[in-house]
Amino acid sequence: MNDRKEHIVQWVQKHDKVDITDLSARFQVSTMTVRRDLNSLEEEGKIIRTHGGAVAAPQWRPETAYQLKESANKAEKKAIARAAASSVTDHSSLILDSGTTTLELARFLKERKGLRIVTNDVLIAAELIHAPIEVIVTGGELQHEVGTMFGTHTQNLLQSIHVDQCFLGAHSVDSEGEVRAPSIEKAKIKQLMMGVSNETWLLADHSKFGYKTFAHVCHLEELKGLITDEQMQLRHLHDNVVVAKVEGDT
Repeated sequence: MNDRKEHIVQWVQKHDKVDITDLSARFQVSTMTVRRDLNSLEEEGKIIRTHGGAVAAPQWRPETAYQLKESANKAEKKAIARAAASSVTDHSSLILDSGTTTLELARFLKERKGLRIVTNDVLIAAELIHAPIEVIVTGGELQHEVGTMFGTHTQNLLQSIHVDQCFLGAHSVDSEGEVRAPSIEKAKIKQLMMGVSNETWLLADHSKFGYKTFAHVCHLEELKGLITDEQMQLRHLHDNVVVAKVEGDT
């Protein structure tokens, strides 16, 4: 980690929440450079990216990155997952991309019959360990702080299969409908998942929209549809948007 990134981590931990514009001014670099640094630091589990900035994730607890993501917008993620589960038929084959919303989806699918689920997320695989479901784990290099697998082995497995449905997560979706990932390698994994699926749905709560992170995955128009929550304002980005309502809302 270079000196600037170390200082950014220290600054974020000191102030809990920071803004990209403020970091750009403080470190006298472009906002694009700050975004790259923040994306890299999130990959390392040092910070958590937010809309327009970042919040602290203590360095001595790398799993905190996942814990913070799982707790953020929990009700919305559960509602999105419930809606996604309603589109899954028994005895079908699925890919579940890594992520906290797809983990919620796995929980809704645990009692379904005859499913075959492929995932690159060890936490999803663990969630399904006692379920009457065939689970195929892609293998690959493990990103410990979030439980995601990637790399050559992951790509090879994906290239050898075909499934009925794929449920993707996203790091961000910009105002033009471009789906983004935090790294080129992770974008490639998502593209492979799309390519071996009859249909692909994006599961993304409102916090993922309106900003652009590092690597291009696809445009929303390339997907079967989007499942999101009521707070998402950019519904014009796709003709097939399923809005999941949080239980208990009126």
